[in-house]
Amino acid sequence: MAKAQAKTTGGGHGGGKKTLTGRQKAAIFLVTLGSEISAEIFKHLREDEIEQLTFEIARLETVDPADRDKVLMEFQELMMAQDFISSGGIDYARDLLERALGSQKAIDIINRLTSSLQVRPFDFIRRTDPSHLLNFIQGEHPQTIALILAYLEPNKASVILGALPDDIQADVAKRIATMDRTSPDVLREVERVLEKKLSTLASEDYTAAGGIETIVDILNLVDRSTEKTIIEALEEEDPELAEEIKKRMFIFDDIVLLDDRAIQKVLREVDTQDLAKALKGVDSEVQDKIFRNMSKRAASLLKEDMEFMGPVRLKDVEEAQQRIVSIIRKLEEAGEIVVARAGEDELVV
Repeated sequence: MAKAQAKTTGGGHGGGKKTLTGRQKAAIFLVTLGSEISAEIFKHLREDEIEQLTFEIARLETVDPADRDKVLMEFQELMMAQDFISSGGIDYARDLLERALGSQKAIDIINRLTSSLQVRPFDFIRRTDPSHLLNFIQGEHPQTIALILAYLEPNKASVILGALPDDIQADVAKRIATMDRTSPDVLREVERVLEKKLSTLASEDYTAAGGIETIVDILNLVDRSTEKTIIEALEEEDPELAEEIKKRMFIFDDIVLLDDRAIQKVLREVDTQDLAKALKGVDSEVQDKIFRNMSKRAASLLKEDMEFMGPVRLKDVEEAQQRIVSIIRKLEEAGEIVVARAGEDELVV
């Protein structure tokens, strides 16, 4: 949002008119959302973007209701257009927007979106069947494969990663995990090479793709055998990266995915103080799942511990949660419990 510099004329105070910059609109949008959601958004921005937005927010004395409404409407229109582009391309988005908003408004939105937010690269590949795409890219360099998979939906990327030869699976997974931002020049060159094999509409982007979260999303969807092969290979080649990926493969909140018997087995292995700290940082659904799998007396004592503990540092909460996740992972590796991941049908006999 901070990058968008398009300007909109809005109703000003005292009957005049004023022009809002992209940063001012972003500041109004964040203030409207509230501090909790804005803090989550800040986690995904660079430091310089956070500084710029913080400065703009600090300068806002009041938010004109008319400005607020226009900013929210603009955001809704841009998100709607982005969804249309992602699902069917620019022509598809333009057609739907023209029906909803009229020709000129549709053109304005598409032009602003493609010039400021930009269309993600490899749009043609995201609409290609994974089996065809596998034949298309498996002869490419692992870095090229990693770049393409980073821009695919995780469910498609997982199919392709699982079908790649064993000797390059871990290499591609590592390259995705350690990928950060890719320059437009590199993306253009990759697309230029791929254009020789498939006819495509190239587009320029400078968005973040890849990274640990991307490879975790993909690995959560591949079959367990492929996941194990990749993790074991990464453990030998880059133990720290492998550990970071394993930490994120199952987060503490995912404990709700365990069945009651598994949770009870985990609770027998967990330190009570760790459990009290861990539950301080989760929502009521997770807490209720834990309390239901304890005796009434044990649940009552745990609630008292949480109450008497008072405020706990976020770092301490996360460390306690990670110790419990480590126990869950060990029990799963020993075959004592089954962890059903998203997108996976687990057969238990």
